[in-house]
Amino acid sequence: MPRPRVIDPAELLARARGGDRSALARLLSIVEEGGAKAHEVGRLAHPLGGSAITVGITGSPGAGKSTLTSALVSRIRAAGERVAVLAVDPSSPFTGGAILGDRVRMGDHALDDGVFIRSMATRGHLGGLALATPQAVRVLDATGWPWVVIETVGVGQVEVEVASETDTTVVVLNPGWGDAVQANKAGLMEVADVFVINKADRSGVADTRRDLQQMLELSSPDGWSPPIIDTVAITGEGVDELWRALGEHRDWLARSGRRHRRLTERASRELHAVVAARLAEQAEQLGSDALFDELVGAVVARELDPWTAADRLLASGA
Repeated sequence: MPRPRVIDPAELLARARGGDRSALARLLSIVEEGGAKAHEVGRLAHPLGGSAITVGITGSPGAGKSTLTSALVSRIRAAGERVAVLAVDPSSPFTGGAILGDRVRMGDHALDDGVFIRSMATRGHLGGLALATPQAVRVLDATGWPWVVIETVGVGQVEVEVASETDTTVVVLNPGWGDAVQANKAGLMEVADVFVINKADRSGVADTRRDLQQMLELSSPDGWSPPIIDTVAITGEGVDELWRALGEHRDWLARSGRRHRRLTERASRELHAVVAARLAEQAEQLGSDALFDELVGAVVARELDPWTAADRLLASGA
């Protein structure tokens, strides 16, 4: 007799913490769907986490982020560590789901029990991440994944959000693609903890490195100077150096107290976002009230300004 489908968040979380990958996948689906059940998952998962190391991998489209992520996963596994990957993809215009599938992206790891890969759709959200990504990281942390790697959609001018959600941000560039200009334009210089010049078997590596070094000299140091690492991800060349740089940055974050500061800033942003969402929900409820229509009429008639009307509306819902 088939096992009944479990939808209770507490039971799903308990099963996922015991190693049930299908339960973990269901939890992440609930988080992506949003709503009351997603909030419940977050409430249950929050006190169970706090130890996962998070790495964001971002950069221009076509820079080789997926190949580099796969190579990094292999290196993490070689070190005896378990790792989860959140691969953020563009959304399908038909289903709203991720266009690229996780097994297509990193098929070499599909049968490894020490690797969990999940594709998430942006659903139109700018910033290079899906809206549910922070909640998904919380679930993975709570279910015992010590490393969480987030690969973003190819970045543009505003798609640098990954820096605010991870401990270490790796910015991937290519030689000879005008990446120095793009790095300035996208603000990537400010968010990068580690630079990777991928496809370093091509010409132009020295020029890209020189441009990056010059821009780093002009930036304001905060005690950490981002290393610049050459890789050929398809062969694994340079990935050991990247792994060492991640460890060095993790150690620096702990010594300097910056990790605690980043966690505090992250919690502050999330709390503001939750409060704003709750206020927006309340505003929608108030908007269906007869008083709302009355106040709209008063604003149109110039009897009230919008700010006074809003104060009265909020006071009525207090």
